[in-house]
Amino acid sequence: MSDKIYSIPRPLVRTNQWVIVISVLLTWVSGLEWFLLVPFISGLIGLFFGFNPIIQLSKLFLRKGPGAYIPEDWGQQQFNQKIAVLCLGIGFVSFLLGWNTIGYVFTILVAVAAFVAILGFCVGCFIHYQWKQYAYRRANR
Repeated sequence: MSDKIYSIPRPLVRTNQWVIVISVLLTWVSGLEWFLLVPFISGLIGLFFGFNPIIQLSKLFLRKGPGAYIPEDWGQQQFNQKIAVLCLGIGFVSFLLGWNTIGYVFTILVAVAAFVAILGFCVGCFIHYQWKQYAYRRANR
C-alpha cells in the first residue's frame, strides 16, 4: 500500500475558486449561462480523469516548486469539487430551461462558497467534517 499523500498547492486551489466566482459573476452580468461551462467542464474532467485544466494551466504560473506552497488535501478538494460541479450544473441547466430563480440560488451557493473559501473558511470542508463525524457516531453506537 502506498503512503503517499496527495495534495494540491494552495495557489492552484485559489485559482480554481476565482474562476468559479468570476464565471458566476460574468453569467449574472451578461445573462449568458455559457460562462458556467468553464468551471463546470473543468471540474467534471478533474473528477473523472484527475486532470483539472484550470489547475493544470495555473501550474505554469507558479514561481516556486509545488512543494513550497501550503498544501491542500486532494481528497478534500475532490469532495469540494463534487459540490461545486453539482451546483454549477444545476445552475446552468436551470438557466437554460428559464428557471432563473433556481439558477440564481445554485450559482449564489457555489459563488459564495468559493469566495468564502478564498477568504479562508471552507464550507465544503465543514460539510465533509460534519459528515465524517455523523458516520463515526453512527458506526460506534
